Amino acid sequence: MSVDRYLQRRQERGDDGVWISTVPPDELRDSAAAAPAGRPLSGLTFAVKDNIDVAGLPTTAACPDYEYRPERTAPVVQRLLDAGAVLVGKTNLDQFATGLTGARSPYGTPESVFGGGLIAGGSSSGSAVAVAAGLVDFALGTDTAGSGRVPAAFNGIVGVKPTRGLLSTLGVVPACRSLDCVSIFAPDVTAASAVLRVARGPEDDDPWSRVGPDTVRDPATLRLGVPADLDFFGDAGQEKAFADGAGRLGASTTVDVGPLLEAGDLLYRGPWVAERLAGLDDFLRARPESVLPVTRAVLETGRAFSAADAFRARHRLQELRAWTARLWRRIDALVLPTVGTTYTHAEIAADPIGRNLDLGRYTQFANLLDLAAVTVPNGFTADGRPASLTVFGPAFSDGTLALLAAALPPPEMITIAVVGLHLSGEPRNGELLDRGATLVGAARTAPCYRLYRLPSGVPGLVRAPDGQPIEVELWQLPAATVGGLLAGVAAPLSLGRVQLADGTDVTGFLCETYAAAGAEDITASGGWRNHRLGGQHT
Repeated sequence: MSVDRYLQRRQERGDDGVWISTVPPDELRDSAAAAPAGRPLSGLTFAVKDNIDVAGLPTTAACPDYEYRPERTAPVVQRLLDAGAVLVGKTNLDQFATGLTGARSPYGTPESVFGGGLIAGGSSSGSAVAVAAGLVDFALGTDTAGSGRVPAAFNGIVGVKPTRGLLSTLGVVPACRSLDCVSIFAPDVTAASAVLRVARGPEDDDPWSRVGPDTVRDPATLRLGVPADLDFFGDAGQEKAFADGAGRLGASTTVDVGPLLEAGDLLYRGPWVAERLAGLDDFLRARPESVLPVTRAVLETGRAFSAADAFRARHRLQELRAWTARLWRRIDALVLPTVGTTYTHAEIAADPIGRNLDLGRYTQFANLLDLAAVTVPNGFTADGRPASLTVFGPAFSDGTLALLAAALPPPEMITIAVVGLHLSGEPRNGELLDRGATLVGAARTAPCYRLYRLPSGVPGLVRAPDGQPIEVELWQLPAATVGGLLAGVAAPLSLGRVQLADGTDVTGFLCETYAAAGAEDITASGGWRNHRLGGQHT
């Protein structure tokens, strides 16, 4: 994506809560012109979460009073720049990367690209939305407890949580230093893998950096595990979407994931929260008013744990790691929902801590147990909310997981012809967009339809022997969401079979014949949009 396209998209979106700081346009164009050509990432634009250092831009971790100006760019970012990518700015996050909602920042609150009041997910909210909204080609986040995977799920993109230490965390504001992990957002697995190949590698000055075997296995040979029992928090749509996705992937070996979830509980309900406090304690004591109340409340729970508590939990974690090692003798990869349910901003505001824990249920054990993970979109629920699943494997299975995630067959899609208020730019088009629909293109019906303006003011397409071609748009959306779309369509409109000018039949909006009596015949306009603009069909 060119920097001019990025600047255009940013202007179109306005104040969307995505950015904390950006590179000025003239400087950005100069950087693009000076970027090395012929490199693996040449010509690609990217953003980084604002807890990762970039020389020349402030690092805030979403806390204005914490701001500092780093002298050195984090090595993981420098590798991307050296590969020809162009950095456009620093993105918003849950303050100090503490949260999975994207709603804990004084710099604004991004919303999921699917609208409907859905949270963007966190803590890497800005990075995920920047990719999903087409602002940048890829972005970096961090993922200590799910902060890369959860926002990827809420925005329908790929989130890669590499093996811990595979990407250097030097120059990253610590959240939980022993577990911190830089993550990658991209539109698809291929793009994310290209970024990972460039960004990975050891750093001598980083004590948490490490390398390991890079053996890649054929996904067709893998034994895939699926949980015996899961909690979807009452969300039947997410439960069905996960069952469908796991089935398409071929996951068939049933496993107990209770020990994994127990390990995850240690992160926020155990003494690892004291490690989060350790990195920020001096600042928190000196400037408590500078930290958001919900963030401060989470961090200060770390004061309740003793050194004995920490060792007890560490010993239990070692037992759970041994259990997990035995799990990999039975299966090669594990398939889980990324989140059990989705939440709106209003729902999060009603219970910010409890629902944050819900969102981390199937993510926060990964780094404690030294796992790699890749999150991919998994269609939509019937009510139009995004679904996602994550594949997990042992440390250094990153390449294998990428191939497995890329092999997920897409959900069944259906093409729908729309003729009126669901057209692009019309009032009800959002009902399609919220269900993950994409525009295929414009078309015309066969010459056997008449178009009416009903007394309610909406258009109605009626099959008639003396009809004419009518302009329509073709939209493709997940079949699972069509029922939810139809539920919002009132009589005399319905979904039926519409014949196109090329002789094919598609599902489309039709009107009962009886409703044409007394309605205004606007067939001569050739289509709803042309009629509304006062034109005649030519």
